[in-house]
Amino acid sequence: MSLSDAIGRPGISPAGNSPAESWGEWFDRHSRTFFIAPAVTLILIFAIFPTFYSIVFALSRVRFTADGLQFRFVGFQNFAKQFFGNDQVHFLGKTDSMGAFGTVFLVAVTAAVLWWLYRSLAITSWVGMLGRIVSATMAIFVAWVMAASLLSGNTIGTLLTTLFYVFVGCAVQFAIGTGLAFLCSQPILGKNFFRVIFFIPLMVTPLGVGYAMKMVADITKGPFEPLLRGFGIENWVWSADPWAARFVMMICDSWQWIPFIFICMLAALENVPRDHVEAAEVDGASSIQIFREITWPQIVPVAVTVLLIRMIEAFKIVDLPNIMTGGGPGSSTESMTLHSLYIWRSNDIGTSAAVAYLLLILTVVVCASFFNYVVLGQLRKARA
Repeated sequence: MSLSDAIGRPGISPAGNSPAESWGEWFDRHSRTFFIAPAVTLILIFAIFPTFYSIVFALSRVRFTADGLQFRFVGFQNFAKQFFGNDQVHFLGKTDSMGAFGTVFLVAVTAAVLWWLYRSLAITSWVGMLGRIVSATMAIFVAWVMAASLLSGNTIGTLLTTLFYVFVGCAVQFAIGTGLAFLCSQPILGKNFFRVIFFIPLMVTPLGVGYAMKMVADITKGPFEPLLRGFGIENWVWSADPWAARFVMMICDSWQWIPFIFICMLAALENVPRDHVEAAEVDGASSIQIFREITWPQIVPVAVTVLLIRMIEAFKIVDLPNIMTGGGPGSSTESMTLHSLYIWRSNDIGTSAAVAYLLLILTVVVCASFFNYVVLGQLRKARA
C-alpha cells in the first residue's frame, strides 16, 4: 500500500504506525476548551479588557476632541493630586493640623501595628509577611488621616466617609440582622409572618429605597414630624448637618441590607443541630452560654462570610447619597464611588479612573486583610 493510499484512508496515520484521529475524537478531546471559550471570551471583552483600558485613562489626561478622545500621558499625577493637590481636602479631608488627641491616637495605633508585625516575624513566611506589611501600611495611613482630620476637629473627606459606611454601617447591620434571625429561629408565634416582613426591603430597588427614605426622613412633612415636634425639634434640618446626614445614610442603607444578613444568618441558625442545644439545656446551661459555646461556633463560618460580602458591597455605595443628598452638605455624605461619578460627569475621565482605582486598592486591602486575619482565624477556632 502506497503512502498516498494510507493518507487518503481514514483511521491510518501517514507514518502507518497508529490509527489517525478522527474529527469526532479530536472534538471530544478538546470539548472542554470549546465549552469554556465563550465564557472566557465574554470575560475578556466585558471585564478584563475594560479594566486594563481604564489604567490608560488613570495614567493620562483625557480630552474630548472632534475626532474622539485625545490622551496625554501624565503618569501618576491623577493619583498624586488626591493626596497632595487641589483634591486633597475632598479626598482625605483637612489634614494640615493635628490636635493632641489625634497625635496620641496615631502613636497608639502605630505602636500596636508595629508590635503586631514584630510578633508575626516568628510565625509567618516572607510571603505572608509581605501581605502583613501592606495591611499595616494601610492601617497606619488610615489612622493618620483619621487623626489629622476627624480626631483633630477638622472636616473629613470621601475616604473616611466611605470607611464610615463600611465599618459602622456593616457592624450595625450585622448586629441587628443576626439578632432578628435569632429571634425568628425561636419557637415564637407568627415567626413566618415576620420572616416575610423582614425580607421585603431587600426586594425594593435602590432607587425606590432612596426616594422612600427621603420622604420618611423629611422633618416637615414626614411621618416622624409629629414626634419630632413633640420633642421641640421643628427648625432642625438633618440634611444640613454633616454627621446627621451621614447617620441618616447609614440608617437607610441598613434598612435595605439588614434583610440580606437576616436571611443568611437565619439559614445558618436553623442548621444548628438541635440535639446539641437540648443536651446543653438538660445540663442547665443558660441561653447566653448555649449561644456562646454551641450556636456561635456553628454559625461563625457563615457569619464572617456574610459580613465579608456585605463589606464589599458597602464600599460601592452610590445610589442612596446621590438620591437623598446629592453628596451634601458639601461633600459630607459623598462616598468614593460617588466622588468618582461626579468627576466623570465633569468630563475629567482620567481623575475619575484614578479615584476608582484608589477605591479598588482600598477594597482589596481591607477585605483581604479581613479575610486572612478574621475569617480564616475564626474558621480555625471553629474547627478546633
